[in-house]
Amino acid sequence: MAVKIRLARGGSKKRPYYRIVAADARSPRDGKYLEKLGTYNPLLSKDSDERVKLNEERVKYWLGQGAQATDRVARFLDAAGLLKRAARNNPNKAKLGEKALERVEEKKQKVEAAKEAAEAAIEAEKEAKAAAKAAAAEAAAAPTEEKAAE
Repeated sequence: MAVKIRLARGGSKKRPYYRIVAADARSPRDGKYLEKLGTYNPLLSKDSDERVKLNEERVKYWLGQGAQATDRVARFLDAAGLLKRAARNNPNKAKLGEKALERVEEKKQKVEAAKEAAEAAIEAEKEAKAAAKAAAAEAAAAPTEEKAAE
């Protein structure tokens, strides 16, 4: 018989309360269990002593009998110093999905288009200023040419 140390949910709707139990792996989550080993109340603050309560002696017994703790319970046991939990690493977790990548690409294209438009506007403004200076210089030179011609 495979024994798991896991959480069995209790409490009312939207007010969870869990029992930490040793149960046959084939039994339902909230069904029959072999022994209650502790409690977990997620509604309490993380630094509260009442949040996780364990009967350490019985947990050690069941671990000695070959019981496997679920991931969440293994975290509690690791915090209590009863079980060493290996760190998990999922390098793909931080990668973006296809749609998110598409959105990023669209945003980059919009930014590039805006930069190009801004640069074109700056160039047009410089050309307009240069043309205005040339026209002003031409206008200033025209009366002197007329005086010289007289």
